[in-house]
Amino acid sequence: MTRSVRLFAVLGAVIVLLGAGVFVGFRLLTDRVNDAIPQADLFGSATPTTANGTAGPSPAGSPTSQPGADIKGPLNILIVGVDTRASYPGWIPHADAVMIMHVNADLTKAYLTSLPRDLVVNVPAFAPTRFGGSRTKLTHAMSYGSKIPGKKTPDPKLGFQLVAKAVSGYTGITRFDAGALLTFGGMKKVVDAIGGIDMYIDMKVVSIHIRPDGKHRAPCGGCSHGYSGPQMVYNVGMRHMTGWQALDYSRQRYIPGGDYTRGRHQRQIIKAMVAKIFSTDIMTNATKLDSLLASLGSAVVFDGRGRKPTEFVYALRNLKANALTLVGLPGGGAYSGGRYIGENLSGIQASYFSALRQDKLDAFVKANPRLVNSTPS
Repeated sequence: MTRSVRLFAVLGAVIVLLGAGVFVGFRLLTDRVNDAIPQADLFGSATPTTANGTAGPSPAGSPTSQPGADIKGPLNILIVGVDTRASYPGWIPHADAVMIMHVNADLTKAYLTSLPRDLVVNVPAFAPTRFGGSRTKLTHAMSYGSKIPGKKTPDPKLGFQLVAKAVSGYTGITRFDAGALLTFGGMKKVVDAIGGIDMYIDMKVVSIHIRPDGKHRAPCGGCSHGYSGPQMVYNVGMRHMTGWQALDYSRQRYIPGGDYTRGRHQRQIIKAMVAKIFSTDIMTNATKLDSLLASLGSAVVFDGRGRKPTEFVYALRNLKANALTLVGLPGGGAYSGGRYIGENLSGIQASYFSALRQDKLDAFVKANPRLVNSTPS
């Protein structure tokens, strides 16, 4: 089985629930969302913190104030995806998806970028799992953070903590205001629950894994990439995608640009999902909403740092789909003594994260338009 990146499109639905621009029937939605989405302490915070960065208890809101009305920007949200391989209970997970969403001070614009899974970073020591620290691939932070000595079953929630520490060290983002841990399980269900997505395919992509009928290609020891038989092809142009197609398209990395191109495609899927939910009656149709929430419940664990998911829904109610900017940070292979050890970003990421920390990404992307993932819609 290839490395799983099949969960990326789930992020679109997560973002929608963090910033649902459609605010009809919110009070009815509140209990359903909070009950459906599992919540846990992903950052290891002993004390809840408010979403504008100050320590203290989670405000409950006054009778005249909607919970979440006091959440102020800017906000930084860390999203980590893992392949837990549920059929193998002892499987040690990896961080196959690491994304950072920055929301500006007035909570009307957002920027989404990703860090390569094989990015070489300093992963700090982590006492809960007796990990001593290492300079290694970012994906390994999840592995080292989730493997508890003396226990057979790893804990991805602990792994999230170590990933967050490694990302903070690399980006200089000292605190995240919320986090989401995603697993593979609900991917196809989420896309199908919203009736599929429509997106522009920006380059021809031939699937390694899936046939045109949606079934898996036959394994073959001597064949290219280990599979044989007819292949699903995604041609340039607008396309409607079902769950299995979006999942398959998001996996393909043996294409020009490799994992960086795959990251771009995954971000495009996310935006297509957000646009689909905003453009339909999903948030106000009880049957469709229940289906969406059920799929999210099997795929997401959320940490609002003491705040509930719907508090973020309210705070980000003015964040629209077209205000989500996708940013791709370029990079290439890192080598030591001629041996590949992972990936390094090209250097511009230092300016990007500096602008993010100062909430000046508007000016940054205007000065660096080539980094923006923009395709016809």
